Amino acid sequence: MNLIDCHTHTQYSVDSDADINAMVERACELNLTAYAITDHCECNCFYHKEHYTENKYSDYFGYCDDFEGSVSAVTALKEKYGNKLNLLCGTELGQATHDFETAEKIVSDPRLDFVIGSMHQLPGIEDFAFIDYTKYTKDSIYGLLERYFNEIYKLCKWGKFDVLGHLTYTLRYIQGNFGIEVDTSRYDEIIAESFRTLIHNGCGIEINTSGLRQAYGRTFPSLEYVKLYRSLGGEILSIGSDAHTVEDLGKGIKEGAELALEAGFKHLCWFKQRKPVFTEI
Repeated sequence: MNLIDCHTHTQYSVDSDADINAMVERACELNLTAYAITDHCECNCFYHKEHYTENKYSDYFGYCDDFEGSVSAVTALKEKYGNKLNLLCGTELGQATHDFETAEKIVSDPRLDFVIGSMHQLPGIEDFAFIDYTKYTKDSIYGLLERYFNEIYKLCKWGKFDVLGHLTYTLRYIQGNFGIEVDTSRYDEIIAESFRTLIHNGCGIEINTSGLRQAYGRTFPSLEYVKLYRSLGGEILSIGSDAHTVEDLGKGIKEGAELALEAGFKHLCWFKQRKPVFTEI
């Protein structure tokens, strides 16, 4: 198999201590066809705290510094490793819908090969990772999911990224960590409409394999949604481990490729200078 890992984090992400040089060396050891470093860049907290008159739902600011640190470091490493590794300079762009002006500034950086569009947080609510779902009724959880998928649709309509990151990310916490079962089929139509919009805009989705090594036990999104995307004509499919440690780099990538084959894909996609490149699985 030609395996790629196009969603990983290093020391330039607030939730990772992974040494960027060690990550690149590990990617070389794994002989990946393509490897992207995509450190966090949250649009709603991009500037330092004093820039914001009110943002009580975030406790970390200054992603502008993290972004510059990551992109500069990866750009230098691309020169150092040359033909030894197909290293891609990426970013995980969070919450573009909260600040389109800042988002467009970020994605216009000419050093970027690849942009993941993600949604970790809704306006006026803390990050999904920090919510105590035991304080929510089942109806309010469904209401939260409805807001999430509507925000995803809004993100897809904007469409100035390359792949949609970890669709169904909320289930990592609701089902995985809290054990609250939900039926996402009630959102199938807006998910399908998001996929149609992505396809129209020349964007794709990723199979994020982090759920396989977490309590959730499935990919984000799971097989049925990868199949739905394919059935609607989707062709751009990336795979990422979402590794925040050297040890997790490449974890679940083979399983993700097998899932892609099961969903009807014969090629995976990675990006160079924001242009899609297809690799046979």
